[in-house]
Amino acid sequence: MPKLKIIQAPLDTKIVTSLRAGDKVLINGTIFTARDAAHLKFGTKPPFPIKGSIIYYASPTPTPPGKIIGSIGPTTSSRMDTFSPALLKLGLKGMIGKGERSREVIAAMKKYKAVYLVVPGGVAALLSKHVTKSKVRAYPELGSEAVYELSVRELPAIVAIDSKGNNLFA
Repeated sequence: MPKLKIIQAPLDTKIVTSLRAGDKVLINGTIFTARDAAHLKFGTKPPFPIKGSIIYYASPTPTPPGKIIGSIGPTTSSRMDTFSPALLKLGLKGMIGKGERSREVIAAMKKYKAVYLVVPGGVAALLSKHVTKSKVRAYPELGSEAVYELSVRELPAIVAIDSKGNNLFA
């Protein structure tokens, strides 16, 4: 049975290589959101420190009064597959989303030692409770698809693809 592991973002290679497909993790630290529109804007020059970073493929719903952030569920990760290998080469260590990844992304994850984490769709309101701080980091003109910097505490996820290429989807 997979063990529950607590990991701290930004990630280092030692943490990444210790994770195995099927591991359940709780993420603490700073992560960044970026979806299709943001990836198109920043290309290979993200508006945040990429080394060790985790990108969460998500965009929040409007923030309700008295809350830190609105619901924040994952989007389909394969839409970012075109951009991911170049970002992994720059030092990206984790990606959070839903669904499978391409062979090219998995090969880049193995080469550059990174992990792909999944969170289930349909629990976006629950996931928002793990965000302790939220701010727009870049591209406010994109609305909910702006790049957000999130401080998270015990954000739950599952390692779907590890740095050796082991894959829960295979």
